[in-house]
Amino acid sequence: GYRSLLVAGSVPEGEEDMGYFAEEAGVTPLYIPEMSREISLKDAVTTWKLFRLLLREKPDIVHTHTAKAGTVGRVAGFFYRWLTPGVLVGRPRACKFVHTYHGHVFHSYYGRFRTKTFLAVERALARMVTDRVVVVSEQQREEINQIFRVGRADQIRVIRLGLDLSSFQAYASRRRRFRDELGVNDDTVLVGIVGRLTEIKNHELFLQSVARLKTLAADLGPVRFVIIGDGSLRESLEQQARELGLEKDVIFAGGRKDPEYFYPALDICALTSRNEGTPLTLIEAMANARPVISTTVGGVVDLLGNVVEDGQYQVCERGVGVGPDD
Repeated sequence: GYRSLLVAGSVPEGEEDMGYFAEEAGVTPLYIPEMSREISLKDAVTTWKLFRLLLREKPDIVHTHTAKAGTVGRVAGFFYRWLTPGVLVGRPRACKFVHTYHGHVFHSYYGRFRTKTFLAVERALARMVTDRVVVVSEQQREEINQIFRVGRADQIRVIRLGLDLSSFQAYASRRRRFRDELGVNDDTVLVGIVGRLTEIKNHELFLQSVARLKTLAADLGPVRFVIIGDGSLRESLEQQARELGLEKDVIFAGGRKDPEYFYPALDICALTSRNEGTPLTLIEAMANARPVISTTVGGVVDLLGNVVEDGQYQVCERGVGVGPDD
């Protein structure tokens, strides 16, 4: 019963753009090119443009996502709500503001001072302009509200990710295509990691683990490793792989739009992130019946389930969990 308008910013160089996903759904976004991830003077321009947009659209609900869009969107919303003659008689503009945390930047992204600044801003926005805070897992609710003290407990709702997993139903029949493309035969164990090549995903740890595995398990048998995804760190990661002598072991497959083919090709799906919300890669791997091993950060804890065997690492109901940076 609502008419929706999707507002999006610009994607940093080297990052994957999911505009195609909107197009496939018949959605034409309104782009604000000044809105990007990094902090700059352009943020003031973005806030002004969003304020003007709110005046024109007169929305019933403003729903923001991600750290940057969530900040400029709610700052613009604060001015929209209160900069009106109605305030003189106690009647600000009627509009509800919802913010969804898919992840957060409260640790592992930036230095101590910048992180504290971001946290102070998020606490202020939750208190002054946000009617409802949405998180995607119970673990994230605990982190956002209990550990980092953002929002009130009665202000937060858990809405788990809604995913259409029907494209993975016939995964067993799709095993060969991606393997043939990589030149990997059926006897080879293929270990994959899926995600943006950016600092928070910690692909450096993945490569270090591969190098250590080669040293400790000389009789391992045929194993290959594939990194699926693209980003600003690709060149430095390829250099690291060469320095570790992994040119024949690790394949950089680049960004892909065919998860229904590359997940069935894997024997193990890994994740080495320092911080996560609820990672789609593990959910999609599980939908393809792939074993997973991951650092236990954010919503990963919920995905892996209860600990069955605890030790140097945790054997859980739905995968193996390892401490961050281990």
